[in-house]
Amino acid sequence: MSTAQRRGVISALLAYGAWGIIPLYWRLLNGVPPVELLAFRVVCSVGFVAAYLAFTGAWPELKRTLKNPRHLRLLFLSGVLIGANWGIFIAAIQWHRLADASLGYFLNPLLNVALGVLVLKETLRPLQKWAVALASVAMGMMILFGGGLPLIALFLAGSFAIYGLVRKSVPVPATVGLMVETLLLLPIALGYLVWLGPEASVVYAAGPQRWFLAALSGPVTALPLAWFAIAARSLPLSTLGLTQYLAPTGQFLLAVLAFGETMPPFKWAAFALIWVALGLFSYDLLRTQRSAQP
Repeated sequence: MSTAQRRGVISALLAYGAWGIIPLYWRLLNGVPPVELLAFRVVCSVGFVAAYLAFTGAWPELKRTLKNPRHLRLLFLSGVLIGANWGIFIAAIQWHRLADASLGYFLNPLLNVALGVLVLKETLRPLQKWAVALASVAMGMMILFGGGLPLIALFLAGSFAIYGLVRKSVPVPATVGLMVETLLLLPIALGYLVWLGPEASVVYAAGPQRWFLAALSGPVTALPLAWFAIAARSLPLSTLGLTQYLAPTGQFLLAVLAFGETMPPFKWAAFALIWVALGLFSYDLLRTQRSAQP
């Protein structure tokens, strides 16, 4: 490996590893309403990401993005999508549904492929068709035996997949995009916290320890994204695509082993089908990447 590739692998492991254990952080803030936590996350992210951009000298890129009306419209849409994703993920942890949330992020690569067919008119390769078919069977099992749609998983997978599709159309670095997204959401977040007031704020009433934990939501949000941005610049798509499964794997293990969430047999079977589908998907990705190399 070159130095850049080694740095990319380390950054990818840090990013996806952090996303895999991040439920431990949100569990420390259990009892704070998800909407309030989301508002704090937006406000604290703006401050931390601004400092990061100043440190890395990315202010000129930020200024160019802020002057582009089309980019602002798209980043506002992506900001709403990722904000909703964050909020439901936090709520899933508080509702003891982290396993369902992890299922959503396992589904995300397969949903990206499906969106590519529906929106970008891409053609599925044979192994991709099998992977999507197995994921569809898994969803059918969840509906049949679980008594309804796995709404948390589908919302997280869908919102993140559409978010990725929108962000593809805005050619700006990940951290610059996050800065603009959170800046555009900042008035809403601040307005909510002002409306809530210190009397109704759970974070405010809990004292300095909770204030400090809530403030950490800035670096907790921005640092993994900064590591991901380094990895995306340094690694081929196939390598980055394989490491992405670290995050939902960590979340799933926390749900079952640390948080004690129940997993009835039909859920184990559905997860198994999803894992087989992802195995086929990953093999196809690696094979395609190798055949494209001279």
